[in-house]
Amino acid sequence: MRYSAPCFMLALASLAFGLSVIGCKPSETRPGDGQSATGDAASGDKRLQIAMIPKGTTHIFWRSVHFGALKAAEELNVDVQWRGSQKESDRDEQLNVIQGFINKKVDGICLAPLDADAMVRPVREAGRGGIPVVIFDSGLNADTNIYASYVATDNFRGGQMAGEVMGEKLGGKGNVVVLRYNQGSESTHQREEGFLEAIKAFPDIKVISSDQYAGTTTESAMNKAQQVFNRYGDQINGIFAVCEPNAEGVLRALEDRKLTGKVVFVGFDSSEAMAVALRQGKLSAIVLQDPVQMGYLAIQSMVKAIRGESVEPFVDTGVYVATTENIDSEQIQKLLNPEKT
Repeated sequence: MRYSAPCFMLALASLAFGLSVIGCKPSETRPGDGQSATGDAASGDKRLQIAMIPKGTTHIFWRSVHFGALKAAEELNVDVQWRGSQKESDRDEQLNVIQGFINKKVDGICLAPLDADAMVRPVREAGRGGIPVVIFDSGLNADTNIYASYVATDNFRGGQMAGEVMGEKLGGKGNVVVLRYNQGSESTHQREEGFLEAIKAFPDIKVISSDQYAGTTTESAMNKAQQVFNRYGDQINGIFAVCEPNAEGVLRALEDRKLTGKVVFVGFDSSEAMAVALRQGKLSAIVLQDPVQMGYLAIQSMVKAIRGESVEPFVDTGVYVATTENIDSEQIQKLLNPEKT
């Protein structure tokens, strides 16, 4: 059979196209704007895209959470897209970040809500869109059925431990101050309430101030601590600061007033400055979380939820107390100086 020139050329083009399709391989799924790692795929050849939204991105604590998340991502062959607001008081920015990930239709969202009430609505919206949510670090004021799991420190117990060590260091008597963090933060609220509950076991210890909020930065905490010292002066025998920026601000105020070692100071969360201060006796104790474990277990729980596996409603990541007596133990050293990104 003879072909006309146009038909012959058309046949050749069709044959070339068919061969190109047969030889073409699908491109590898690229990570979004987060980091990725390798391991066991969760859903065929497609790498799961998991958004991880911390309260903020400036404090050292979150860098260790991020490290733990990436460690889990590497083992589980998923991509972690890490994004958060710079300020832990910026509710609108966190809402925007969540909405952006919902619009991108990521496979799951791990969220540390900076406001226990304001973040309920977007978590519900994610669920309606088929995107599971794991809450980490700080809770939501909502029914637990709107998220897959809550991965966090037992913050109330951590506050109790701070109250217990405060009572011991004061010898059971004196005046103490609780410097609160930021309204709407569920994790620090639990620490504050746990401390106040535990300190009741010491009838000769009086809480002379527990209604002052230090804010979300070291500078605002230092300023608030100075105001509290201006008001109460040498009446203060002990002070409890409930998170890293809060505690570093109090430390600076104590140093400025040459009160380190004279006022019993219990902090919560570590940083390089806090670890040094504990060794120098400027701090009496630090209540420690395990941020690396928190990040790791948040991603692990999310992958289980996506796969339809059983997930614990609450995953406790542990809480510990570091003092000058146990500072050199292996466990405390690991928590005082956690790995970070």
